[in-house]
Parts: sequence; C-alpha cells; structure tokens
Amino acid sequence: MAEKHVVVITGANRGIGLELARHYARSGCNVIGVCREASAELKDVAAKVVEGVDVTQDAGLQAMIAALANQRVDLLINNAGLLQDEQLGSIDLDSIRKQMEINAYAPLRVAEALIANIPSGGKIANITSRMGSIADNDSGGRYGYRASKAALNAFAKSLAIDLKLKGIAVALLHPGFVKTRMVNFGGLITPEESAKGLAARIEELNLENTGSFWHQNGELLSW
Repeated sequence: MAEKHVVVITGANRGIGLELARHYARSGCNVIGVCREASAELKDVAAKVVEGVDVTQDAGLQAMIAALANQRVDLLINNAGLLQDEQLGSIDLDSIRKQMEINAYAPLRVAEALIANIPSGGKIANITSRMGSIADNDSGGRYGYRASKAALNAFAKSLAIDLKLKGIAVALLHPGFVKTRMVNFGGLITPEESAKGLAARIEELNLENTGSFWHQNGELLSW
C-alpha cells in the first residue's frame, strides 16, 4: 500500500488554513496542522496537531522542528498571516514590523527549517496576496500588509530558484477575497471555494512553472 501524502499547514486552526486541512484530509492525506492554538475543528480533521507554535519566534520554530523530526513532508503550505491597516498620516511602524515578521519572515524561516524534510517531488505553497503586487496597486494604503506580501513574493521566488535543483517546486498563491475573520467576513467567496481553487493550483504546480504567482482561480498575477 502506498504511503499517504503528508501535508503540513501553518495557521491551520481556522479560515483558509482549516478548509485546506479539510480538503487534504478528505483527499486521503495525513494533515499536520501547525498553529498557536488548536481548534476543535482542526483536531477533528488533522492526523496530528502541533500547537503552541509561534513561528515568528526561535522557540516556536524549534518546537515545530522537534515535533516534525524525521517526518517526511510532501507539501508545506505557509498559510499563517496577519492583516492590519495603516494609512498615510497614521503610520504605525510596530504594526508594519509585526506583519513583516508573520507574513514574510516566518514563511521563509519555516521553509528553511523544513527543507530537509521535503523530498524531491515535494512542494511548498505560500499563501500570499495580490496586494503584494506592486503593478496591481491602484488604491494605496495597507502599507504593512502590501510590503510584507511583496517581501514574501520575493523570498518565495528565490526559494523556487534555489530549490529547483532539489526537485522542490514553490508557488505563490492569492486566495481571493475570502469571507474570513481577517476581513470581518466581508469577502466575495467562501473559505471552501478558496481552498478548492488553491488545491487545484497546487496540483498543477511543477518544476516548469515553479515560482509562479497565481490567483486561486488560475489567473497568473503580475508582480
């Protein structure tokens, strides 16, 4: 019997991360959810939950590494994120720094920490945002979120190049405007719809299109 694929998802306790966990569990994968605080819903679907993990902190990263020691990871989904609002005239640099830590630095730290666990043929999917696109910015504002997602895109593009020789493909995925707590449930699509599209893009990911920046609906996004 073939071994089940192992999918590790950060920020898996709610929203898009939880729906991705449900999707891959239904698909027969062993899902490992990594989060600061587990939810009952995540515990219902995940094969394993690694909680109490703040991936912006060295201690949290080391706890995750220890919990996943010798664990093969076929797919890593960097999903944990933070959206805050800064407008010109009321710029909060601490807010921007926090978003950079969570949205940009943490996914890079997690990917680097788990590279040894990912075999050739494995994949890394980074949940980013089209708000990280400089060309697409026609409304301004959201300084920290835009900058942190642009940084994540830059990091992930370099990862795609550096990991190609190892046979690991990397994607940058915009989930759409999703009805989650992050946007006070004011989005256009449900987490279920977003997860379905994201999973389709991850399925299409390979070493030929590694480093691509996609909308969950399949649209190739500009940088």
